[in-house]
Amino acid sequence: MSKRPKAANRDDSPAPAQAAKKPAAQKATAAVKKAAATKKATATKKATATKKAATAKAAATKKAAATVTKKAAATKKATATKKAPSAKVASAAVVPAGPRKAESRLGMVRRARRINRELAEVYPYAHPELDFRNPFELLVATVLSAQTTDLRVNQTTPALFAQYPTPEDLAAAVPEEIEELIRPTGFFRAKTKSIMGLAAALRDDFGGEVPDSLEDLVKLPGVGRKTAFVVLGNAYGVPGITVDTHFMRLARRFGWTGSDDPVKIEAEVAEIFPKSEWTMLSHRVIFHGRRICHARKPACGACPITHLCPAYGEGETDPEKARKLLKYEKGGYPGQRLNPPADYPGRPAPPAPGVAPGAVQRPSGGQ
Repeated sequence: MSKRPKAANRDDSPAPAQAAKKPAAQKATAAVKKAAATKKATATKKATATKKAATAKAAATKKAAATVTKKAAATKKATATKKAPSAKVASAAVVPAGPRKAESRLGMVRRARRINRELAEVYPYAHPELDFRNPFELLVATVLSAQTTDLRVNQTTPALFAQYPTPEDLAAAVPEEIEELIRPTGFFRAKTKSIMGLAAALRDDFGGEVPDSLEDLVKLPGVGRKTAFVVLGNAYGVPGITVDTHFMRLARRFGWTGSDDPVKIEAEVAEIFPKSEWTMLSHRVIFHGRRICHARKPACGACPITHLCPAYGEGETDPEKARKLLKYEKGGYPGQRLNPPADYPGRPAPPAPGVAPGAVQRPSGGQ
């Protein structure tokens, strides 16, 4: 019996064609995978670059916007700064007197004393602007100066004192005659009563002499603290602060006080300055108030102490316009006294209309 040959095992010996085909397929698959990976990597790289570019562009845009905003803010600030002086001048009228910036007590005192020193240089000739030859004439003239100018009083008193030179003479006068003489000063009936009353008190209580103490002076009819200090400071050399309307206004503008009570202002200012300065301080401040620092329209542009004044800007700040507001010797006009002191740089005031210069009495005192 013959034996058949065993069949070949398919798994043990693949056909040559199939063996050659398998590596080629694997190679093609690898190539496809590599191409896909390369394409994906390229796409990812491109997307990353695009994203970075977008981020950089956004950052640049943001930076540019910030620069524009910053420039706009700077321009707005510069514009506001440029407009500030005009706004300051426009609103000055409603700003209360006194320092606009916080100031210590010591700082205020130093500034106040410097104002006094500089006013002393501006007005070395400051003096009482009433003509008088003795304490009695100064007392009467000061009472008459209420609600009128010193010039008007100085034009009125020569005729009054020519007829009634002493307290005894004035006390014995006919009221109607006094009224007629002092009519130009205003409120002549009330003033007649006051000066005749104080003349009688001097005759009856003080031996015809004007007292030299505050306590006695304020007892006289028509005499208050202001009048008393005028007499004490200028007739007797006793220091005193004269708080008239000019002094009150400037003390508030300078920031020395916030009060409108003359007695309180006197007390507050007295604490700032040494007693030896009180009388001349009063003259300097009043001189400045009458010539430059006016009530309605101060001449700020022509003021020599603007660097020390917290109220600068309340008045005219243009130098040329401000100069036109100056009064008396500062503006080239006559002063208020018919017989001013020898060191006064201005022109004497004219006598009353219709009165010849030679008929005006000439005070013989140093005042």
